[in-house]
Amino acid sequence: MSLSIGPAGRLPLAMVVVRPARLFDIPAVVRIERESFREEYPRGIFLTFLENNPETFLVAEYGGRVIGYVMAYLRPDLEGHIMSIAVDPSYRGNGIGSALLTEVIERLINRGARYIGLEVRVSNERAIKLYESLGFRKIKRVIGYYADGEDAYYMLLPADEWGGRN
Repeated sequence: MSLSIGPAGRLPLAMVVVRPARLFDIPAVVRIERESFREEYPRGIFLTFLENNPETFLVAEYGGRVIGYVMAYLRPDLEGHIMSIAVDPSYRGNGIGSALLTEVIERLINRGARYIGLEVRVSNERAIKLYESLGFRKIKRVIGYYADGEDAYYMLLPADEWGGRN
């Protein structure tokens, strides 16, 4: 499977490496996050998350450059929760988000997650379609979830319904 990647041309997905984040990845993760969201996490959140959840803070790398990330954790009630995911705008629409999600879902289930949940802006149709393609379902609408007042959908994927890697 090959991907069309903006100015870089076509790129085989096999050349994208999904791996655990490292300390030196944080500047790239912060850059991608700032280019992707209206509300930004402070840099310290990423550092703390890396320290506390090294197995489920992943990056996608191509040619030595971090082009996406996902942060997730396992709650005590055995719900895996995806806190944030983003792909560099130049590389979107090429399966990188799906690759990141697939890997982090596998890792959460292997650690005992019975469900995997996330919140997404109701206006983010592209992300909602991605999540639904992986088996997530809208469970409820959370009124005023975001600081700007926009609602979120809480979406859930039961581990026993996960179809595995595509």
